[in-house]
Amino acid sequence: MSKYHPLNVSIFEQNRQRFMEAMVPNSLAVFTSNPQIAENGDALYAYKANSDLVWLTGITQEKTMLVIYPDNQNGQGKCILFIQHPNELLEKWNGHLLRKDEAKAISGIDDIYYIEEFDAMFKVWMHHVDYCYLNTNENDRLDPGSLRTDLDFIRTVKAAYPLHQYLRAARLMKSLRAVKTPAEIEVIKEAVRITDKAFRRVLGFLKPGVHEFEIEAEITHEFLRNRATRHAYHPIIASGGNACILHYVDNNQECKDGDLLLMDFGAEYGNYNADLSRTIPVNGKYTPRQKEVYNACLNVHRFCASILKPGINYADYIDQVNAFMNEELIKLGLYTAEEAANVPAGEEPLYRRYFYHGIGHHIGLDVHDVGTRNQPIEEGMYFTIEPGIYIAEENMGVRIENNYWITKDGNIDLYGEIPITVEEIEQAMSK
Repeated sequence: MSKYHPLNVSIFEQNRQRFMEAMVPNSLAVFTSNPQIAENGDALYAYKANSDLVWLTGITQEKTMLVIYPDNQNGQGKCILFIQHPNELLEKWNGHLLRKDEAKAISGIDDIYYIEEFDAMFKVWMHHVDYCYLNTNENDRLDPGSLRTDLDFIRTVKAAYPLHQYLRAARLMKSLRAVKTPAEIEVIKEAVRITDKAFRRVLGFLKPGVHEFEIEAEITHEFLRNRATRHAYHPIIASGGNACILHYVDNNQECKDGDLLLMDFGAEYGNYNADLSRTIPVNGKYTPRQKEVYNACLNVHRFCASILKPGINYADYIDQVNAFMNEELIKLGLYTAEEAANVPAGEEPLYRRYFYHGIGHHIGLDVHDVGTRNQPIEEGMYFTIEPGIYIAEENMGVRIENNYWITKDGNIDLYGEIPITVEEIEQAMSK
C-alpha cells in the first residue's frame, strides 16, 4: 500500500466526469499504464505510474487499463477498470496486489475486471463505436528519442480496427489536467507542507563544512517521515558556483563559509508534486552583494506574481517578465542600458547571460505538468514562478521559486508561510 493516506475518491470521479463531458458522441477512450523498465541485469527502475491514468483513477499499480465509454449499452458502466490478477507466488516476491474491492475504494469505479478479460470485451465495444481516443505522451518537453511503449498499443489497435476514427486523448488531457480542482489543490497543499518542513529543517542544519549530500539526506529524512512517496525530482543542492549549473545534481561538494547555497527540491505526496527553490547563506548571513542580488531576484518574483492572472497570454507574461528582469540586471551593474539596447540583431539579449531558463511551468501530477503555453491563462491553473540570476564570475547563483494557484481574482501563493525574504531567512537560521 502507499505511504500517503487514502485520497478523496471524489477527485478521480470528478476528473472522469470532466473527461466524459469533453468526448464526442459514440466514442470510447482507452488509457494504459506505464511498463516496468529494466535497469541492469534483472533489476528494475522504481516504478512510476502513468500520470493520465492516475488522474482518472488514482491507481498506481502496473498492468492497469481504463476504458471510458459514456454510451456503453453492453452491460457494464461508463468507466471500466482492468487490473492485474493477484498471484500468490508473485506477491511473495513483490508484495500485495490490489483486489477488486480495494481498486474500487481508490478509484470509485464499480466495474472492475482482470486484465486478461480486456481483449474480448474491447472487441465488442469497438464494434459499436465510431471514434476511439488513444493516449500518448505529448508533453512538450519529451525527448523524441525516448522509449515509447505507448505507441506499440496504438499500432496494435489501429491494425485491428483500421476503419475507426481515432482521436488524441492527450489533447483533452492537456487542457483538463492544467486546471486543478480544489480537491486536487488540497492534496498539493500536503506536498507543500512536507516541503516546508524539510526546508526549515535545513535552515537549522546548514553551517560551513557541511556537504551538499548531507543536506540532501536531511531533506529525504523529513520527506519520508511525513509520508511523502518520494522526491518530486532529483534535488538540486548547489553551493557556490555550482548554483550556476541549472540541473546540478552531483550534490557532493562542501558548503563553504561565505558562499550561497541554492536548493531546488520538492516532495511528492499522493502523486502530486511540490517544487521549491531557495538560496540561503551557508553561514547564516548574506553579504551586502549577495543581499543585493537576492533582492533583485525577489523583485522579479514579486513582479511575476503581480501579473500572473486569468486572461493574460503566457507569451505576453514572459515578455513582461524578461523586460523587468533586464531592468533589475542593469541596476545590479552587470551591464548598462546602452549595452542592452545595442545588442546586434540575431544575438541573444544581454539578460540571457544571467537568466538563462524559463520563468516557470505548469505543475501537478508531473513536475513539468501538461498544459498549453500559447493560450490565455485560466482560472484553476497552477504554475511555478522561479526567476534566477546566475553570476559565474561572482561564484553565485540565486533562484527563488514558489507555486501559485490561479483564481478568478488573481493567484494564491501556496508557499506563503515559507521564509522568502533575506530577513526571514536570516532570522530562521539564527534560531
